[in-house]
Amino acid sequence: MAYFIEVIRKEEQITNNWSGGTTTELAIYPKDAEYSKRNFLWRISSARVEVEESTFTSLPGIWRLIMVLDGRLELQHEGHHNIDLGIFQQDSFSGDWNTKAFGRARDFNLMMAESCKGTLEAIGIKEKEEKEVLSKETTETFYCIKGEIEIVINEREVITLYEGDFLIISMEDHEETMNIRLSNPNEMSTQVIRAMVSYESN
Repeated sequence: MAYFIEVIRKEEQITNNWSGGTTTELAIYPKDAEYSKRNFLWRISSARVEVEESTFTSLPGIWRLIMVLDGRLELQHEGHHNIDLGIFQQDSFSGDWNTKAFGRARDFNLMMAESCKGTLEAIGIKEKEEKEVLSKETTETFYCIKGEIEIVINEREVITLYEGDFLIISMEDHEETMNIRLSNPNEMSTQVIRAMVSYESN
């Protein structure tokens, strides 16, 4: 099967300020899209919320998934729902909503245009442990937030991610199943965030 991979190392990522802290863009698609122009199909980032109360940027037409990596966040979506998020808990909401956040945290964000759908998953891997995932998604991504991880694609290609590194796997043939093995070669546990994106038209 045909696929493309891209590894974005921690030192290659760009961090910018926002009203409540800092945000690091991990990936945006298409690659020439710009967050400020809102012309992306999807965007993945990790942000730090450094004030006790903040208001999320309005993103009309964008659906958002957010997962807490450190700390705790209470999200209040005016006219919709409120939720208290601990580590690796997540929420799904529209960028159209008026959303306030309370608490300090580091989070992981997936933003998608209406033609996309996606999911987030936190995967913990103990020392010397392996886990296997199967995928037919258009795009698979893995973000190493603790330790080191070896990712083996279809038993052929091996990519090593260190803390803060990000991997994108883009597949051309969505009818075939990709085998992805996550292997922890070290004596300490590791933690990876998996984000999957596909397109409604596929």
